[in-house]
Amino acid sequence: MRTVTPNSDPARASELVYATVRREILSGRRVSDSWLREGDIADELGVSRTPVREALRRLTAEGLVRHEFNRGVRVETWSSKQLEEIFSMRYVLEPWACSLAATAGLIEIAELDSLASAMDEAVSDTPDFAQLTTLNNAFHRHIVEGSGNSQLASVIASIIQVPLVHRTFEQYSARSLRRSLAHHHELVDALSAHDPQWAQSVMQSHVRAAWTTVIAHQPPSGQLSALPDPPAHPDIEDDHV
Repeated sequence: MRTVTPNSDPARASELVYATVRREILSGRRVSDSWLREGDIADELGVSRTPVREALRRLTAEGLVRHEFNRGVRVETWSSKQLEEIFSMRYVLEPWACSLAATAGLIEIAELDSLASAMDEAVSDTPDFAQLTTLNNAFHRHIVEGSGNSQLASVIASIIQVPLVHRTFEQYSARSLRRSLAHHHELVDALSAHDPQWAQSVMQSHVRAAWTTVIAHQPPSGQLSALPDPPAHPDIEDDHV
């Protein structure tokens, strides 16, 4: 049992249940189409059903789970087409955010570099993929929030969580994992140099490489293809929120 806080106030208990179940979905511990039973979750986390119910409502609103009438709640499943659409959006938006972050002056480079190094350490001996996923999420979030465009950051946050469910690091080959970690360090270098074109280019390569892993782990019927080239972004100097 992963006891949360048995006697905590309802709001805090709900937040902790939400964070725990969300993390388990994004890490792949709770797989697509699996049932999320209120009673089972309450027993596992040592809380009543009320905070579990509230947490599941929040996860439903985020699109991570779906409610089936008279049956319960299941972890959402995305079709191959939906995944392709999501990654196509990410391929446009996240590199753009990265290019903005290079000149916005909001990124704490030392913190970003520390996250990149921590990811190296997470796989140096016995890989800790859960820790790696947490660090990776923080790394990407730090860059997106550093764009200075809060609306863009909100849109990216709403779409990036979906492919993360399907792109756990356990699926990476050793070579793919090394490439992904190297991209993180190059992103730190590009952002440190305040070079928007370099930063944008590396993030495009990073997202495209991640997509190849999704393709490799889809069933043959998925028929996924390479991502199309993104449309040209507006000049950074002309961008206004």
